[in-house]
Order: sequence, then C-alpha cells, then structure tokens
Amino acid sequence: MTDLDALVAELEDQEQRLRFARFDNDDAWRLGSLIVSLGRERNLPITVDIRRNGHQLFHAALPGTAPDNDRWIERKIRVVERFNAASYLVGRRLARAGRTLGPDEGIVPADYAPHGGSFPVRITDVGVVGTVTVSGLPQGDDHALVVEAIEQFLAG
Repeated sequence: MTDLDALVAELEDQEQRLRFARFDNDDAWRLGSLIVSLGRERNLPITVDIRRNGHQLFHAALPGTAPDNDRWIERKIRVVERFNAASYLVGRRLARAGRTLGPDEGIVPADYAPHGGSFPVRITDVGVVGTVTVSGLPQGDDHALVVEAIEQFLAG
C-alpha cells in the first residue's frame, strides 16, 4: 500500500465516522465558533464557512486572510456538492489515479478546487446536507482542522 493509498483509506474512514444525528443553525454556530476558537488559539490565518442546503449559516475571517480565501471556499464547496465527499478526499483519489478535474467530468477547473478544507455535513440515514470549510492553510492542514473540530463537536 502506498502512502497515497493509506491517506485515501484514512480520509474514507473519517467520512464514515464523522456523521451528524442532526444539524441546525445553532449547531453551525457552535461548530463554527469552535473552529474560530481553535484558529485564534493557534494564531491561524483562516476563513471559516458553514452551510446547510446552500444556505450560509456561519462565516468568519480571522486576521491574515484575504478575499481570495472566500473564492477558495466556493471552489472547495463545489467539489463536495458535486461528489458528496470531502474536497481533500476527492483530490487525493484523483492524484492516486493520475487525473485532474476537467472537461471529461463536465467541469470548468477554475470553478472547482479538489484541495483539502471542505468536509461534508452528513446526517445519518439522510446524506450530505451541507459543508464545513476552512481556507488559509496548506490543504492537509485545512482538512485536519475541520476534522479535529468535527470530532470535538460530535464528542460533545
């Protein structure tokens, strides 16, 4: 098994484990606030975005971010919405296959970013209903921060 195979397996396991029983506006606020707290404690230049069914429920930009972070968030979210999987997982699966997103999938590459940082809000027995997204760090770190926060949130 290659390192990329192991990473894809780990990301797939995260998606299986990190499921919500429910997700409402208050949950979005608590989870977003948790991510912002982690970012502030670590002095991270991140933008945080949480959506449910296309409705932005939480958005915060910490010092050191720029409008470009919002554009990256939009592009990562499109990946999750299109593939019902974390943007990092989609990107690593593509890398493992030696492929990129493009016209073969009916995708304009400039509109999609299969890079780490957007994780699906998946409700058990329902499916993907939203996204939790971070932008501002290297892609693996964006993804890891979202996963860490979701794990803490679900542990409750």
